[in-house]
Parts: sequence; C-alpha cells; structure tokens
Amino acid sequence: MGIGIGIGWRPEIAQAVEGFDGIDWVEAVAENLCPGHLPDSLVRLRERGVTVVPHGVSLGLGGAEPPDAGRLADLAARAEALGSPLVTEHIAFVRAGGALTASPHLEAGHLLPVPRTRDALRVLCENVRIAQDALPVPLALENIAALIDWPDEELTEGQFLAELVERTGVGLLIDVANLHTNRVNRGEDPAKVLAELPLEAIAYVHVAGGVERDGVWHDTHAHPVSRPVLDILAELASQVTLPGVLLERDEAFPPAAELAGELDAIRAALRAPEPPSVPSAPMEPRTHSASEGLGRSRERLALAQTALLSSLTAGTPAPAGFDGPRLGVQARALAAKRADVVAKVAPELPRILGDGYREAFAAYAKSRPMRGGYRQDALDFARFLLDAGRPADANARRALARWWKERAGARPPGRAARLLRTLTRAA
Repeated sequence: MGIGIGIGWRPEIAQAVEGFDGIDWVEAVAENLCPGHLPDSLVRLRERGVTVVPHGVSLGLGGAEPPDAGRLADLAARAEALGSPLVTEHIAFVRAGGALTASPHLEAGHLLPVPRTRDALRVLCENVRIAQDALPVPLALENIAALIDWPDEELTEGQFLAELVERTGVGLLIDVANLHTNRVNRGEDPAKVLAELPLEAIAYVHVAGGVERDGVWHDTHAHPVSRPVLDILAELASQVTLPGVLLERDEAFPPAAELAGELDAIRAALRAPEPPSVPSAPMEPRTHSASEGLGRSRERLALAQTALLSSLTAGTPAPAGFDGPRLGVQARALAAKRADVVAKVAPELPRILGDGYREAFAAYAKSRPMRGGYRQDALDFARFLLDAGRPADANARRALARWWKERAGARPPGRAARLLRTLTRAA
C-alpha cells in the first residue's frame, strides 16, 4: 500500500464507505468474514481496486500458549480470499488458564496488555514466528490501549516494540488513539514511545475516538476523534512518511457526513512538512535460534496471566502489585463489553429483560468468566437468571425459558427445569 486514507469497514456503514471519495483501502475484522461468502460491499470495493486488510482480534499472540493452528488457518484463508497484501493482529492476550496452569480456560472477551518483561517478550517473539510461518502474507501487530499496569515491568513500551521488531521482523500497526489512552491512564508519553520505535517498521496507523470518564480514558471507537489524537498523528507524520492511515469506528455510527468530516481532519493532520526519508522494512521473518528457557517462560507467563484474568472475570483477589481500584475499573469495562456483544448476538435478551438487562448481566459477569464464545455466554447468562428464579416478572421468565430451551437443546438444572416442565404442561 502506498500512502492513503482508509476506514474500518463495518456492515452498519458499508453503504457510506462505498460512497466516500478518496478511500484507498479498508480494514475488516477478520473473525466477522467468511472466505466463501464475502459481503457484497467488500466484493464491490475490491472490484474497484480498493485494498482490503483483514484485522484479527482473537489470536492472543501475547498469551502464554502458542497460537491456535485453527485460528491461524482461518486468518490465512481470509487473507487469501481478499487478496490482501498483509494481515494485522494485536500485541495482547485474550485467554489464559489451561494445561500450563492445570486450571480451566478463561476467556477475556477483550484485548489485555502483555507484561513488558523478558519472559513475555521471549514468548511473544516465538508466537509471532509461528504465526508468520502459517500466514501467506506479512504480519503487522498493533499496540493496544490499557487501563492497568503490570508490576515490575522491565522495558518501556517503545523498547518492547523495538525489540519485538528486531527479533522477528514483524511490522507495526501503530494506533495513535491507544498512545493517547495510555498517556491518560498510565502516564506514558507518546513522544517517548515514538522516539524509541523503529519507524521503518510501521505498516500503517489507526486513528479512533474515545471518551474520558472520572479521569480514565476509554478507547470506545464510538466517539469522534479528539484533538490530542490528531496531534499525535501529526507528530508521527512529521517524522516518517506513513504507508497508510485508517479511521476506526465500531459503535454509535454517525451520519456519513460526520464520518467524512473525520476523514478530512485526518488528511489535515497529515499535511506536515515533508518528513525525512526512512527505508521501509521488509516485514519478513528473521531467523533466530530457539531461546533457552522458553518453556519456563511460558509457564511463568501463564501463571501471571491466569491470576490476572481470574481476578478480572471471576472475582478472585487482585494479584500482588496491581492497583486494586484500577483492576475494578478494568473488570467493569470487560463486563460492559461482554454485555454489549451478547446484546448483539442475542438481541432477544435485552428485549425480554428490558431496562434490567445490564444490571442483571453485571451481576452475572462479576464472578462468572466466559467459558466459550459470546453465544455460549448468552446461554450461560440466561441459565444463571433462570436458576435464580429471575426475572421476577412471570411472563418475562417464561419468555426467557423458551428462548433458552430453543437454543440449548437440553434441560437446564434446578428452578429452570421446573419452570420448563410447567411451561410444557401449560402448552
């Protein structure tokens, strides 16, 4: 890709995206695409010569376990179906537990930060090499936004990313909105991060909106892009010619004219003095011998990540060294994200529960981590309510029981079973 402006393709704004002038490329969430049945809008964009990049969110390359072969194959298939020049993912972990800790698997349902330690870097580099070997095109990884800090970190953000690139040759997807988020939430100076980055490794840049609540910046992708984010973009553009810049929007989609205005603001931020020429990186894997002690690093990382994720999703005590109140903020954010996605995959639930949906889901999620995907989460939530004899309204309770039985295909235990027997006799 040459220099150009892109936008995140989402079904809700597909028509608007097709109508925008000056869009050189789009990015689509990889897990939402089926290679054999691509959305008509993406097919039309490709026929017009618009590049489509698949952006993965579920590999969890920063986790202790090696990346799942099936998820890698799915991402490779999407890249091939779209004829993409590269694929992108995140420097994050999204699950923990399992064989390395002899404990149940835990799913975060969200991107969580990797500790900037030598152990975590060693594991991440090996996971990246595994992914690079499995993918048909180069890989670039995104820095994430975070609400929490790991204790006893050994590297800065910039140092961590620079060493990752040096060891693997992976490209970087720099999200300037995430740099702003980490400035507010973690006191990290974006200028220092940029100064430590290998600028030649940048594949492209993300720009997105967020909102501040009670001194915490939430990277919502549902608000307009703020001036501080555009200022970081302008600073980066003054240092290096950016191969591409993309606007992300995932929720609360505004009218097309407002999105077009945000794209114009991005173009304006890029009108900086001509930056110095920086040779582009090849983004190809580099050969390294296996690091000694990788297995032990995986085990230590697994224990640390499992303890953190258990605290965030199952209500266990905060691990030593973490800020307890800030973990509470992160836990509530994870629960809210789960509630949002469950409401999308099972829209009947908020209709049945009405205004009480979010309060009920928060009570459920406080001590019950995800044990599968979001559809399973919806079923588990419904069973949790039925077992507790909720909702209080009898008609809503019957509607919820019918919904559960139609999708679960088995008899729920306890009160839910008695309710379903009552419904069956009534029928």
